[in-house]
Amino acid sequence: MNGTQTLSRAIDILFALSEANGTLTVGEIAQKVNIPESTTYRFLQTLERSGIVERRGKSRIGLGLRIFDLARSLNEQVHRDLLTFALPIMEKLTDETGETSVLFVGSSNQAICIQRVKSSQLIQFSIENGRVLPLHLGASGKSILAFENDKRIESVMEMLPSAFERERLQKELNEIRLQGYSFTNGEVDSNVFAVAAPILDAHGMIIASLAICGPNFRCQAGQEAGFVRKVCDSAERLSRKLGNPEDDIVDISKFR
Repeated sequence: MNGTQTLSRAIDILFALSEANGTLTVGEIAQKVNIPESTTYRFLQTLERSGIVERRGKSRIGLGLRIFDLARSLNEQVHRDLLTFALPIMEKLTDETGETSVLFVGSSNQAICIQRVKSSQLIQFSIENGRVLPLHLGASGKSILAFENDKRIESVMEMLPSAFERERLQKELNEIRLQGYSFTNGEVDSNVFAVAAPILDAHGMIIASLAICGPNFRCQAGQEAGFVRKVCDSAERLSRKLGNPEDDIVDISKFR
């Protein structure tokens, strides 16, 4: 087994443990990654010495604390890059649309504003960095939730009080995934419209949403398509800055 194959198998083991959402035996890991138990055991010994995996209880293996340190460092790096690349794109978006642009990230079942560029107009949408909203309400949160994994979506669905609301949200999330953006009018604030699009990283994973928000009297019939085009264009540029390949970018040619 050459170096590339060795690395690939080690990564397969880590993914197997991650997807298990708990612990596995050596035999279960070997079955999931399709390699002999003896080989799996040797990989696990190496990973354990590095703190990447750890033994928990009798013959059970789980992810170690070191992997969470690495994940936290990677997350911090992504957020630093995100803010660095996002600001000039947001400034241009606000200049082109005349509306406040906002950048949200998901955390648990919430959406958190981490950057905003204020409109220069007298009547404007105003929001502070650190503002928290439910992930299932508003264009920014829904543009993140629609591209999340099934487990996160199910967790949010469990918060809703009725089957009707869950079905309605699921239908809306399906539409957002299909069209590549979310438009809301008066959902979080009765006087505010918002258009948001997802930001994807180099692996096609959702990491944020980019939106414009403003008073709904400035988004009349016929104006929505123009706002959608500009937001999606800006989100596409930001995703590519973060290394997302063209194949993962939503096709927005229909808005041009």
